[in-house]
Parts: sequence; structure tokens; C-alpha cells
Amino acid sequence: MKKILFYLLIGVSFISQSCINDKEDPVTIPKTDGSVVNPSVGGPTQPNQIWFDLGTDTEILTKRTDWDLAFYSGSSFKVILNSSIMMAAGKIANATNIDQVTEASVSSLMTQVQVANFNPANTIYIDDVKGDFPSGVTAIEEIKANDSDNAIYLVNMGKEIFDGAVATGSVNTGTVSRGWMKVQVVRSGDGYKVKYAELNATSHKELIVAKNTAYNFNYISLKNNKEVFIQPEKKKWDLGFSVFTNIIDGAGSYIYADFVTINNVGGAGAYEVKANGTTGVEAYNNFKVSDIDQSKFIYNDQRVIGSNWREVGPSGYQVKGDVFYVVKDAEGFYFKLRFTRLTNSSNERGYPQFEYKPLF
Repeated sequence: MKKILFYLLIGVSFISQSCINDKEDPVTIPKTDGSVVNPSVGGPTQPNQIWFDLGTDTEILTKRTDWDLAFYSGSSFKVILNSSIMMAAGKIANATNIDQVTEASVSSLMTQVQVANFNPANTIYIDDVKGDFPSGVTAIEEIKANDSDNAIYLVNMGKEIFDGAVATGSVNTGTVSRGWMKVQVVRSGDGYKVKYAELNATSHKELIVAKNTAYNFNYISLKNNKEVFIQPEKKKWDLGFSVFTNIIDGAGSYIYADFVTINNVGGAGAYEVKANGTTGVEAYNNFKVSDIDQSKFIYNDQRVIGSNWREVGPSGYQVKGDVFYVVKDAEGFYFKLRFTRLTNSSNERGYPQFEYKPLF
């Protein structure tokens, strides 16, 4: 379903039928009644990333291992890692020639550039988990104008998607290593040049990535030596469903399944509503556009929904029934949404469901 811009223009012949002043702005109304959605996360190994657009009720599906690096398309020069597969990157001290870096020369660094090893210091090897780009800190520092000012990095390529049986109610976000690479990114005009190779290679490959400002980021696969399509255009998606590398205070980086992000880089915002004195369903059903609190919208943290919508622990796993969310999408439309399922009928994880309705 597409959004339609309704221009409520007041003419002489319509004055008697309308109470809208002819100096008021046009009113934008999303042409959708909402929907019940089953994002194609793919089960307990959660192999897919879903990019969902509330206004058109559509999803784009990609595999978590389809990409490795993403390049910011705005005015600054930022590179981010694929958080969904536990990638990490650390600067190789005193390295100036990528072809001279070997596994032996970075062996001690390899023990540090890790995700989810319960080391509080490992957060320096991942990107800003808030996703507040371009201002957020990245493991690979902002790309500078002079080539020699850009460091060479040891890149932990993360984990492969698990291929095997998973116990009912559990998840497996990956156990087999995808290996390591050495990477240096420099500028190429208004875009990027990526130099990369396996650790013991004595020569390297290169990819040129041009900025496309219709998108938040442009993506490449180092494994497949090419640029790839991942996210839709920056105004054409609102929610992302994926595995996600987050931070636990005191324990460093940690991997989360069932994670939901918002397209904050594209301009989306959201906030959580907790039912007070009524059931979550009643609170959701009764919530209307006049109840929206603009002061509560969060635009600088992609984790507004995150894993907060569900409970997972020793006592079991379930959707939180007393919370729902208000989302302002990348095009300025408002929606309410609540989660209705975490598992399928066989209690297998990776089969979420939510419902949403427009607010206008």
C-alpha cells in the first residue's frame, strides 16, 4: 500500500463543506490500515536481516552474511562493520604497508579483537551500538583525506550462520569463524577505496565504493569481492530485524537474537509506551494520535525497541504484554505497533510477529 498526499485545498465552492482554513498546510495521510506482520527472520539460527517499511507494508530480505562493511553516504566518511555476524576491527600499530602484515605480526591482537568474550575492554573494537551516525564512534576511524593518515586494521570477520539443529526455545547466532582480514580504507574522490587481503597474502585487492545519497550506506562483501545491495533507500524502510551486537555494562560486547532496530540514520524515531492501569492490548487499542508525546521520541539510538519487546531467561521466553511502541517513520508518518509472538506454534525462536496501525 502506498502513501498518498491528500491536498485539502479550499475553494469557493467548498467553503460551506469545510472547516479547514485555506492558509493551513496540506495534510499527509498514510493510505494503510495497518497489518499483522510475520517478519521472515528464518528460525532459531536467525539467518536473515529484514528491512521493513511500515507505510507500504513491505519487507526486503537479505542474509546476515551477505555483507561485511558499510560506507556512509553522507558528507562525512564513516565505515561500519556487520554487527549481525559479530565482526570487530582493531588498528594494527605501526603498520604502513598492508602487504607486509602477516598473521604472525598480529597474533597478539587477534586475541583481543573479539566479540562476546566477556572482556569489558572489547567495546573499542565495535561500532557505536546506538547507530548514531555520522557522529557515532566507529571501530575503523573516520577516513581521512591523506591516505597515509588511515590505519591498517585487523578485521575479525565474525561468525558463519549456524547450519545444524537447535534445541527448541534456543537460538544459535553462529559458532564457526569466518576468518580474518587486513583492511585499509582511504578516500577516492567523494567516495572510498578499500584495500583488503587475507592475513598472509603478499598482495591485496581493491574495491571502489561511490557514495549514493539515496541510501544511508553502500555495502560491500569482502568475501565475494563486490558491492552488494542490502538496505532499501533511506526513506523506504523503518524497522530492521536481525541479530545484533550490543553492549552489557561491565561485560563488554554481547550478541543478541530477536533484535529490532529503527532507521534512525534515515530520520525515524520511536518510543516505548508501558500500559498503566490497564492491559497492554487495551492500552494499545485505545492509543490515538492525540496521545503522541513528541518529547519522548528518540532519534539518536537505533535500539529503542531492541530486545526490550521480549523476555528471555531461565523462566522461559515470551513477548512483554504490557508494552507497545510509537514510531515516526522516515517520511514523517506515525504508527503504533505491538509484538504478539516470539515463537512459532512449536515454540521455536526466530518467528516473531507484530501488528501495527497508522495514527492520523
